Amino acid sequence: MIGQVNMKHFQFKALYQDNEWVAPAYVSVDQEGKIAYLSATPPDSITNIEKVDGYALPGFQNAHSHAFQYAMAGIAERHSGTANPDDFWSWRNAMYQLALNVQPEQMEAIAAMLYAEMVRHGYTSVAEFHYVHHDLTGKPYSNKAALGERLIAAAQKAGIRITLVPIFYQKGGFGQAPTKGQQRFISPDMDSYLDLLEQSQKAARPYAHASVGAGIHSLRAVAPEVIKATCENLPTDIPIHIHVAEQLKEIEDAKVYLGARPVEWLLNNLTLNENYHLVHATHLTEAEVSGLAKKRANVVICPSTEGNLGDGLFPLASFQAQDGQWSIGTDSHIGLNPLEELRWLDYGQRVTTHKRNSFYSPQQTDSGRYALAMATFAGRRAMGHHTNEFFQIGDHFDAVVMDANFPLFAITSLDNLLSTIVYAGDCTATLGTIVNGQWVVQQQRHHAYQDIVADFKQVIASLEYR
Repeated sequence: MIGQVNMKHFQFKALYQDNEWVAPAYVSVDQEGKIAYLSATPPDSITNIEKVDGYALPGFQNAHSHAFQYAMAGIAERHSGTANPDDFWSWRNAMYQLALNVQPEQMEAIAAMLYAEMVRHGYTSVAEFHYVHHDLTGKPYSNKAALGERLIAAAQKAGIRITLVPIFYQKGGFGQAPTKGQQRFISPDMDSYLDLLEQSQKAARPYAHASVGAGIHSLRAVAPEVIKATCENLPTDIPIHIHVAEQLKEIEDAKVYLGARPVEWLLNNLTLNENYHLVHATHLTEAEVSGLAKKRANVVICPSTEGNLGDGLFPLASFQAQDGQWSIGTDSHIGLNPLEELRWLDYGQRVTTHKRNSFYSPQQTDSGRYALAMATFAGRRAMGHHTNEFFQIGDHFDAVVMDANFPLFAITSLDNLLSTIVYAGDCTATLGTIVNGQWVVQQQRHHAYQDIVADFKQVIASLEYR
């Protein structure tokens, strides 16, 4: 089997697997992009091996994305002064203005540019938390998943795996009717949302590397009894995503309307498990931290966006001490480097705890190894892929390849290499990104860069948003 004509063979300087480096590492990939062979010794009678002077890591998982918001990255930093303080809620109003004006073809072009940049930075999968569903007037398209199809098409163009998460958004706030700024988001009831979910699943079928999850925007965006009914009616084998406890105002409003804090309400009213991915969860009590860890619910942390919006810091130390599981996302895409997200997360803890062992467990004392394992395995669960090995026979070969000649990497032992990559690396230290056994990015250049960037520039000019 290994010698068949269309098999592709790689030789890496090393590949990270099961808490150790396989060095050298030989990987054979079949016609479907799946790993057929992985070993420190070459396959028999094979000569057409591509030699790569680099270190292969599992591709990163971006567990939380709002693709259209990439169009406004970096332009919400002009503040109006003390008379009109700028915070999350004023930022949200600016975001609504963009959401109200993006046409389907523009959505696709923005997402393709974003996803191409994600791949360049080492992401190979993205969970797209998608809540812009309707036309500019708020009327549903005849195909409710029309905009979801555009996001899937963008992922296909960029060569990234996508888990489309169509979002249930019903209310304008706790007990409030939707506003005009939210008119493109709204599913009026559970049946309407479940129909959207079904049409999204149909939209994903033509792209082999697309799947679908489910999501509730937040506790403020769907009536509590409808949240419970919806979660009881969702498939049991797909990931479920929800924004929760991101802002202090949300906490106070929930206490008034629900009689409980957001995560407290979820723990008391839903059967949380490892299929649930709670995004942000910034403001938690110790009881809520313990409850989430006990239920094996995952938290998706987006450090650069949470820092940009002034959200706060997730209580990682306590969650981690109870074997809590977390992944990373880029949310509004003010940052796109997965290594930077991991550093942001770690350093935020260090400056508040005054300790340096943020990424630590008794079983895993190497910070770099801990960070990679957590981001990979919880991140894959956010995509609907449950696995406990970085690379395994029969899985698609997705990898980011670090340059073995990058000065710091070249002088570092394998024992210290992973932490050197996590704490001192960036996308300029990569040779490229492989998705499904094929190079999508090499030498910092995406294979479809020219067409993608040309469309993106044209769309941004037409939006006159920047």
